Amino acid sequence: MEKYLIAVLAGIISGFADRWLMLRSDYRYYPTYPHAYFTHLALGFIAASLGAVAIPALAKPDYVAVTFLVLAAQQFRDIRNMERETLNNLEKTKLIPRGNDYIEGIARVFEARNYLVILTALINSGIVYYLGWQYVFISAPLCFMVSLKMMAGSHVGDIAQIETGKLFFDGSMLRVNDVVIMNVGLHADREKILEEGMGVIIKPIDDNARLTLDAPGQRMAIIHDAVSILGSKVDMSETQFAPLARKHIDKGYLAMFLLANEPDIDYLIEIIKRVPVLESTRGTSLNSFYGRKAAD
Repeated sequence: MEKYLIAVLAGIISGFADRWLMLRSDYRYYPTYPHAYFTHLALGFIAASLGAVAIPALAKPDYVAVTFLVLAAQQFRDIRNMERETLNNLEKTKLIPRGNDYIEGIARVFEARNYLVILTALINSGIVYYLGWQYVFISAPLCFMVSLKMMAGSHVGDIAQIETGKLFFDGSMLRVNDVVIMNVGLHADREKILEEGMGVIIKPIDDNARLTLDAPGQRMAIIHDAVSILGSKVDMSETQFAPLARKHIDKGYLAMFLLANEPDIDYLIEIIKRVPVLESTRGTSLNSFYGRKAAD
């Protein structure tokens, strides 16, 4: 009985610690409020408890206890729906929205994190049960590193080169280098854009990256993250100041315009590099047989 309790306790502690380490809150992540921290930590504790009892229950044997893992999988799917619903409700009040692809990516991540917690608790409780509690000091840090690595993902800076673009007007058409952004009619608005606006060029490193950056959801994510940090001077019904990302239809790269509260071009480039590549927009055409043939 004591061996069983030690194994379960080790699994719960390691699983809960893993969820704590994976909890992030900044301009790219959710939650950002105290009640959301509590909600996700509580769910992490439940996930850790479910994973911790699996191996000792099988060893006892008590197969009824293991069936709770099947029920947990269904319950944690509801976490994705909860996150999606919350963020979609918040989306209605934002001048610069995240976009559905960004929201779906966040929801998937929070579901996956609870499965990682279950796996971490299961592994560590099994190691303690069969090998002894001393080995948890080796297995737990390894599980933490694997979890953090799996949750890291890739960023726009991994698939594209970002550089400063020249912002100018061709008549009333706003351009960044050779990409047309939009038509700005008022002379006063043009002067303000030229004085305070910023332009960047985002060049994909290959055709897979080009497909990713083509996706409207990925562009919305880039714009949202930039605005979240640097701010924007756009107001309701003032589309001439709205940040935009347009594609050069022949060369495939993006040109982005932003009129920010904090006009720092170097910081803008760094922010864009750190924007996550969304799973639903990720291009993989070159990985296919015909994609490789076309590239050749």
